[in-house]
Amino acid sequence: MSPERILITAGPTSEPVDAVRSITNRSSGRLGVALARAAIAAGHPTTLLLGPIAGPAPTAEPVGVDQTAENAADQNSTRLAVHRFTTTAELQHTLAATWPDHDVLIMAAAVADFRPVPSPETKIRRSKDGFVLHLEPTPDLLAELASTTRPDQTLIGFALEPRAGLLDAAREKMTRKGVDAIVANPLETMDAEDIDARVLLAGGVVLSPGAMSKVEFAAWLIATLPRVRHVRGTR
Repeated sequence: MSPERILITAGPTSEPVDAVRSITNRSSGRLGVALARAAIAAGHPTTLLLGPIAGPAPTAEPVGVDQTAENAADQNSTRLAVHRFTTTAELQHTLAATWPDHDVLIMAAAVADFRPVPSPETKIRRSKDGFVLHLEPTPDLLAELASTTRPDQTLIGFALEPRAGLLDAAREKMTRKGVDAIVANPLETMDAEDIDARVLLAGGVVLSPGAMSKVEFAAWLIATLPRVRHVRGTR
């Protein structure tokens, strides 16, 4: 497999409620980080967009860590570039800056579906009358990216759903979003060490690698990228 420029998102988003509180999710970012490590181990120049996870960003050799998006296209001096994000809007901005310069995007981040509106710049004080939190939908990043993806690019999404009806939900999402492949995960995958995923490709093809660690699955998925390209045909 010849080297491809791979872009990976990982971890949760965190949407501010006020100056000190936020809404987030339990995504650990383990799988996305494992995918980045597997990609560089396979010789692919890789960019990792990493949300607010508990641990540090990966530091494998050779590594370049850059907190901004401006230098993401320069893959000559480093095989791994890491950019941090917190909110969905920040991730949206960084994806817009980096995706055009990559061949493959693996959207493993757990992106919020809703965010508080408005978000005060001060702390909301306790009140005996309670507090009503208003939410608005966040931008559909996967659908946005699919609408601008070039024929020479490959876009892989993720679906986290209850095990019952997992494949049906993943198929519907794959069609609705317009992506090349979907990694279908049961809900218990979140924040776990292991994964038992199915990968849906074009034409109804379903790959079932079996239960394994997230590190093992990451290596398998990176090695499977040529098949994803072959099965999808011409977009």
